Amino acid sequence: MAVLSTSWQFWAFLAAIFAALTAIFAKIGVDNVNSDFATFLRTLVVLVVLGLILSVTRKFQSLSSISPRSAVFLVLSGLATGASWLCYFRALKLGNASQVAPVDKLSVVLVAVFGVLILGEHLSVMGWIGVALVGTGAVVMALS
Repeated sequence: MAVLSTSWQFWAFLAAIFAALTAIFAKIGVDNVNSDFATFLRTLVVLVVLGLILSVTRKFQSLSSISPRSAVFLVLSGLATGASWLCYFRALKLGNASQVAPVDKLSVVLVAVFGVLILGEHLSVMGWIGVALVGTGAVVMALS
């Protein structure tokens, strides 16, 4: 298990499982709730749980330990996360989870493209084929 806990693949797979459960639970939960309020409630839960985790593991950091550059990009990431969640819950309110979630996963395609353009990352031919397959799959699911 120690090997798994240091494997990015293990944690990415868990993230995928929890993301799938997020879509299912959110679709059920947003049924008779305003999607923006549902996002707010979800955010409160995340905030409390992360606060508890940081307290128990004693991993809180002082804000002064974060560089200004990191702070700016973490704030931008937080704003992007909030916007993503608001849009995601609105889409779930209006559409089927089985169609909304795959379209949301077009973020995989966009991350690959942005990673190359902004971060200077390199994808292999197989990587680009995977990106194309994910994009095609999302479009097919959205149109079904």
